[in-house]
Amino acid sequence: MSIREKLDISAYFVVGPENTKGRPVSQIVKAVVEAGFTCVQIRSKTASARELIRLTGQAADIIAQAGKSEEIALLVDDRLDVVLAARKQGIKVDGIHVGQSDIPVEVCRDYLGSDSIVGLSARTHELFDYIRTADVSQIDYFGAGPLHETQTKPDCGLDLNGKVITRSFSDIAELAGISPVPVVVGGGVKLADIPQLAKTGVDGFFVVSAISEADDPKSEAAHLAEAWEANRLPKKEKRAVRFAAIPRGHG
Repeated sequence: MSIREKLDISAYFVVGPENTKGRPVSQIVKAVVEAGFTCVQIRSKTASARELIRLTGQAADIIAQAGKSEEIALLVDDRLDVVLAARKQGIKVDGIHVGQSDIPVEVCRDYLGSDSIVGLSARTHELFDYIRTADVSQIDYFGAGPLHETQTKPDCGLDLNGKVITRSFSDIAELAGISPVPVVVGGGVKLADIPQLAKTGVDGFFVVSAISEADDPKSEAAHLAEAWEANRLPKKEKRAVRFAAIPRGHG
């Protein structure tokens, strides 16, 4: 079974060198791997391609050393060239996450193959209609949010008028109900949000600064992962939440 077939986005960490308060990215990745996170994404808008390849290789090594290469998915944000170059060097990269203005998902799928993971940031504008009608044949999950405004990514959630739209827990429950693929939610997520977020029926949460800027990243990551596990809905209840959320029309 490929890692795509058993993808677990329940505890999803996103990190780049601009997020770590000067600490090595590898140090923070090691902390989240040891704390029980299930997915790691390397993301940077400032690092060079070579630096991203190096960081991806370090993350892959850390995951392998923990014996979790078939359990923890390693993704790269946006940069198909980095994924392909890393693979050329023998680095195990499991896939890519792209936004609406990045390389089209069908191109990613064509280059990366059927065993790779392709995630897509759900469109902020007309979000509910988009998730209802989007062609999801080439993607494995939607990333959605923000739950709160976040300085890590100030443009997160911008609508066509430049206004940041944050999402309520009821919005998120509706997203979970109508999405044909799994949904992971982020954007300023903190430990206090996890119990309520887990009960919306989404498949996971993603965080950046809550861990990468924490004084003790491993402890913070462990608290987040444990809180999700303690509050996540059983599959039967998740289906019930999703069914109840379907008929409330937005857009």
